Amino acid sequence: MNRRNFIQTTVAGSTLPFIGNAMHNDKPKQDKVRLGFIGVGLRGRNHLTVAINSDDVEVVAICDIDPDAIAKSQSMIKKAGRKEAVAYSKNEVDYKNLLKRDDIDGVVISTPWELHVPMSVDAMKAGKYTAVEVSATVTLQESWDLVDTFEATGSHCMILENVCYRRDVMAVLNMIRKGLFGDIQYGHCGYQHDLREVKFNDGKQAYGGGVEFGEKGFSEAKWRTQHSIDRNGDLYPTHGLGPVAHWMNINRGNKFNFLTSMATSSKGLHKYIVDKGGQDHPNAKVKFKLGDIVTTNIQCENGENIVIIHDTNLPRPYSLGFRAQGTEGIWMDDNKSIYLEGKSPAHRWEPFEKYQKEYDHPLWKKFEENAKNAGHGGIDYFVMRAFIESIKRRVAPPMDVYDAAAWSAISPLSELSIARGSSPVEIPDFTRGKWKTNKPIFGLNDAY
Repeated sequence: MNRRNFIQTTVAGSTLPFIGNAMHNDKPKQDKVRLGFIGVGLRGRNHLTVAINSDDVEVVAICDIDPDAIAKSQSMIKKAGRKEAVAYSKNEVDYKNLLKRDDIDGVVISTPWELHVPMSVDAMKAGKYTAVEVSATVTLQESWDLVDTFEATGSHCMILENVCYRRDVMAVLNMIRKGLFGDIQYGHCGYQHDLREVKFNDGKQAYGGGVEFGEKGFSEAKWRTQHSIDRNGDLYPTHGLGPVAHWMNINRGNKFNFLTSMATSSKGLHKYIVDKGGQDHPNAKVKFKLGDIVTTNIQCENGENIVIIHDTNLPRPYSLGFRAQGTEGIWMDDNKSIYLEGKSPAHRWEPFEKYQKEYDHPLWKKFEENAKNAGHGGIDYFVMRAFIESIKRRVAPPMDVYDAAAWSAISPLSELSIARGSSPVEIPDFTRGKWKTNKPIFGLNDAY
């Protein structure tokens, strides 16, 4: 089903109840959290793994239009000694029947990007705590839709940005809060990841280097590649931007003001197709709109600058390119090094390792063993546990709907800037002024 038809079906025709002020902190902490999962492909099953290995979580229902995804998820659930979940897989809107259940506290949405907001809006209207994968939104209007629905219903929405829990960036956050970098002035980040084998596949095996996408592709190649044809901007900003936003207290004493973006020409994906499939392959005629490297600059209210790089179409090692720089020092991810004035040898880099040990974030010290077998080096454990603990305590999640809206909005706003010749574009204040009084909460609770 294409995006236009899906949204017409799910939003305009929605019959889900609209529950106002659903979330209150007037109940005792829950002992058990009951979850539903919408989308149990590769990413959804990462989250499912954490849930079925948590004694305080019951997986009530799962939903996916792919019968293979349902079967693999049920197998995982049974292998963990759990009761099979109720499965919803009749059609593209069967997820609505899952949302009608009154025995589900929260839902985890891990579907293609363009389905995130319609499903999240329906989930919030049904009174569920909602966790949505990244990026949370595709268009600027969708960011407002998330915010407006939360403010009308009181149902919380958390963006599942797992990189915010990466051990090194949390140690840097801890150091920033202790003042070791002085006043933070600059953040650098990005999504620098060769995704050519993810965007193209022959449909016969997982990431095997084919040149097919769409219906003939595997997993993300079925839908992700189309964005590279249709759009020219930073398609995936939140992995880098989320941690930097926490470093700079965005939406909590600070905010994004405006951005400018520019893109290189588009050559990488075409070359990949020709190299793998030849000049005569039908996909060699596809015109890709996405520039190979997109650079976005953000100016913040308190004077900081942020640079974000999107680089997924050319050969390269993986890197999120983090850099934190303040009036008293600098940390860089790629060389795993740090320099602190008055502590490091003059004008010489030091290995970050000793600082990582000394300033390891309390959450990692406390839950390192629990996170050992979770995906992406343990960070999937922390992001899911944050969602679960928020439900148990009936409180706002540490990465809330305003974070989801602001971080994700960088994508369509970067498209707009590029289309206007890299002109500055204002970034809306999705908090409607609440950033002035909101206090930082991320990483400050003993459980999340």
